[in-house]
Amino acid sequence: MDLNSLLSGSIGQQIIGSVASKIGVDESQAKTAVTSAVPMLLSALNKNAQNGNAEGIANALEKHDGSILDNLSGFLGQGGNQQDGQGILGHILGDKQQNVESAISQQSGLSTNQVTQVLAMVAPIVMGFLGKEKQAQGADSSGIQGLLGNLLGGATSGEGINLGGFEKMLDQDGDGKLGASDVMGMLGGFFKK
Repeated sequence: MDLNSLLSGSIGQQIIGSVASKIGVDESQAKTAVTSAVPMLLSALNKNAQNGNAEGIANALEKHDGSILDNLSGFLGQGGNQQDGQGILGHILGDKQQNVESAISQQSGLSTNQVTQVLAMVAPIVMGFLGKEKQAQGADSSGIQGLLGNLLGGATSGEGINLGGFEKMLDQDGDGKLGASDVMGMLGGFFKK
């Protein structure tokens, strides 16, 4: 399954509907925010994997095994798990989280506070979806990068934010490249748990 299939399928519709009702916006704004947030999170994970942290991501996916998708309506009905979502975001995006929130805010017309809520709702679902795909494909740490690459293969159809621009936001040391020092800054100890 690629990213477009996830976002346009029943899971995507559930997420968008729940986001719209939780933060009190119309579904078109919620859709713009979600279809921007999901590729950003997957792109950040993909860059982390490319830069040598695939094993750490694989370990994190043992916790996020896809079971969240078995009761997605229950998870969303409770407004998600903001604490878990914020933890995931802090580790994946690090000090670039505000830049990401601003970019999605500009794209969707939502306030940055609303975008923070959207990202925190979506992050555990993205990890759960990735965990389920990992299990379905029997991927180990060496297969994580390929799995993420396949999911992101559908991310270039025009919806959402240009991933190249997103990768510039993640350049934590300002050297114009997304390298190991950027990744370490983003990850902290998250994937070592």
